[in-house]
Amino acid sequence: MKYALIGYGKMGKEIEQVIHSLYPNDEIVLKISEANLREFNTENLQKADVAIEFTEPASAVSNIYKCFDAGVPVVVGTTAWMDRLDEVKEQCVAKNGSLFYSPNYSVGVNVFWEINKTLARLMDKFPEYNISIEEIHHTEKKDAPSGTAVKTAEVILSEIRSKTGWHLKTEAESPLHELPIIAKREPNVPGTHTVTYSSSVDHIEIKHEAKSRRGFAEGAVLAARFLQGKKGVYQMKDLLGLG
Repeated sequence: MKYALIGYGKMGKEIEQVIHSLYPNDEIVLKISEANLREFNTENLQKADVAIEFTEPASAVSNIYKCFDAGVPVVVGTTAWMDRLDEVKEQCVAKNGSLFYSPNYSVGVNVFWEINKTLARLMDKFPEYNISIEEIHHTEKKDAPSGTAVKTAEVILSEIRSKTGWHLKTEAESPLHELPIIAKREPNVPGTHTVTYSSSVDHIEIKHEAKSRRGFAEGAVLAARFLQGKKGVYQMKDLLGLG
């Protein structure tokens, strides 16, 4: 199997290591970074069986469309572009393309979301519990809150009827009808997400802590292999058989 890596930063290099260690017969035929953007064209893309995209929110959608135009399936790990998801899905269908997207490719995080959905359904009956989300990422992460935190909030909001949305918590007091997300940035933190239910008598906490980028990279490579021979739009729940 041949891969194009669109984005060759820390995640791109981690994905490269995963491919070499788990699938030594596979080949990376294209690596795109800021230094060689001229090589990011249809001819070079079509040398690959699949593209894995981890870049910046501002360029993610145009990168996806380049893959559609080249007829190359694309796995997207960039976050903070989901406001254009409906448009991208329409283009995927129109171009008979293949798209796999997720705010987080860790198997553990996707299980974390399923657990949170079940817990939120149970806790909807107990409005005395205050709910909050805290996420901690490395200082280089540009979007806040993280895509994983936003997805976690959406999972909870789908079951908690007393909340109408989420907001990024600042020093201001939080509206009671919204779910607060606390975003912290610290050096050398791959990603930690904590959901808390707190009342006057007890405290429930569910936490996922990534030890390294390896889990995200392995999930992205699994998604790339899953996407082979498929058309349409897929997520981690399709790969893992969740939900």
